[in-house]
Amino acid sequence: MPGLTWWRDVVLVHRLHFPLPLSYLAYACWGAAFADPRHLLGGPVLLTVAATLLVLLAALALNTAADLRTDEQDRDKTALAGAARRIGSGRIFAWAAAEAAAALALGAAVAVWLGRWAALLVITVALAAHLAYNLEPVRLKRRGFAGPAVFGAGFLAVPGLASYFAVRPALERSMVPVLAGLCVLAFGRTAWFSAPDHAADARTGVRTPGARYGPRRTLVISCGVVAAGLALLGCGLWWRYGPGWAVAGVVAEGAFLAGMIALAGPRGSLSRMRRLATPIVLAGDLTLVAIPLLA
Repeated sequence: MPGLTWWRDVVLVHRLHFPLPLSYLAYACWGAAFADPRHLLGGPVLLTVAATLLVLLAALALNTAADLRTDEQDRDKTALAGAARRIGSGRIFAWAAAEAAAALALGAAVAVWLGRWAALLVITVALAAHLAYNLEPVRLKRRGFAGPAVFGAGFLAVPGLASYFAVRPALERSMVPVLAGLCVLAFGRTAWFSAPDHAADARTGVRTPGARYGPRRTLVISCGVVAAGLALLGCGLWWRYGPGWAVAGVVAEGAFLAGMIALAGPRGSLSRMRRLATPIVLAGDLTLVAIPLLA
């Protein structure tokens, strides 16, 4: 059925296959939950969450269009490349632009509603990070570890800060290690997830960490970065909610390292890693949002 195929392609180019949309929602909501969970369903927060989700969708569509040539060389991304080819890069870029514009419009509406501009500024910074990651002449994706550092922070950590500022006008001191921990954790996690693509990246001249340093070294470094991020996150959770909740958050967010088994041996692949690690990542992300609700 042509209509069903078209919708499947839309889902693929935006990476909306289960359980990823739930993780995106967690990234958008964690800030408001930490600021004051009683405001999670308030109008400014809901508009900000919608704006943040549009930022993430725009970033993913932009990444799909920018990486089409590389994805065509990756056997694990055959379906993604096929969907992008059927839709066309031009149309995907147009979708990303429309989604980004809608995100900025919603952010501006929140700024006018609240009389403060911090949430809109965060949304703008997140969009700028994804433009720098994907597009020439900057294209941070081909610049080693700079790519996952910017993409991870712009995808997992920074967007949630927008919903925080939809509740509170300024960042609490105890939020600094939480935010820093999430940025570092996102950096390590993104580098880790990029390792299986090293062969296709190398063939097309995209100097990601895996292509530049090899998958083994990339995985070792990314695990160290993840450990540092978990330590910072644990300090922030301890400061805000006490040692028990800190342990719960660190264990939940760190458990995805068990998915490293997907990269072991000759059968290591993105598809196996996704099946094993992505649900564990989701559990950690949801736990992080739940802690302020339960503490």
